[in-house]
Amino acid sequence: MWIRSTLAYRVSFVMTAVGGLVVTGLDFVAILLMFSQVDALGGYSLPEIAFLYGASAMSFGFADLVIGSAGRLGTRVRDGTLDTLLVRPAPVLAQVAADRFALRRVSRIVQGAAVFGYALAATDVVWTPARVLLVPVMLVSGGAIFASVFVAGAAFQFVAQDAAEVQAAFTYGGQTLLQYPPTVFGRELVRGVTFVFPLAFVNWVPASYVLGRPGPSGLPHWAAFAPPLVASVCCAAAGLAWRVGLRSYRSTGS
Repeated sequence: MWIRSTLAYRVSFVMTAVGGLVVTGLDFVAILLMFSQVDALGGYSLPEIAFLYGASAMSFGFADLVIGSAGRLGTRVRDGTLDTLLVRPAPVLAQVAADRFALRRVSRIVQGAAVFGYALAATDVVWTPARVLLVPVMLVSGGAIFASVFVAGAAFQFVAQDAAEVQAAFTYGGQTLLQYPPTVFGRELVRGVTFVFPLAFVNWVPASYVLGRPGPSGLPHWAAFAPPLVASVCCAAAGLAWRVGLRSYRSTGS
């Protein structure tokens, strides 16, 4: 319904999508400006950072497109309109994901794919079968990890009721963090997003194997193939948090 509503005004949709493409592209323009003054950032060349950037943007873009609307859950909890979702014969999480579905978010995926395509063409990588297979696995697993963060953040809003900015700090903030190499951040932060809040498995860990770099926090190279397992654990934990949050919901009444 929301897709048909969006496409009813095609010129408006195209303008909005192009505008989103330009806005998200400014992030990479900032990186290009940095490299106009330096040859490497944290020991990484421009094509290598473009690889991290593109993988992060595409993974986040897929999750944002599918489940990004969960950020509005706090508003529904506060005004009681979540009750309308509870009485419908469909999973509440699916309804939350479809609520005001924003097709324009596909522009982030397109922009990330363009940067990622440049990275694949420009990086000096010996493409073995393992590396070729790891690229799509990294993107799919990264999207699942980001989706689990969206769901966990939505579950937290059952308690906090106004935590959209807290959720954004881990979703949009995490995506921005992963655009840059782990070598530019402090050791404690890298360990935190590797072992505590495993966003590093979106791109840092698998990309280290593809680019022939040491793994963050001293992880061995075989850890690069762990993103599917990490994504499964994150999705299971997020699903559990969602069920607990939904069961604790109490309507505001009329």
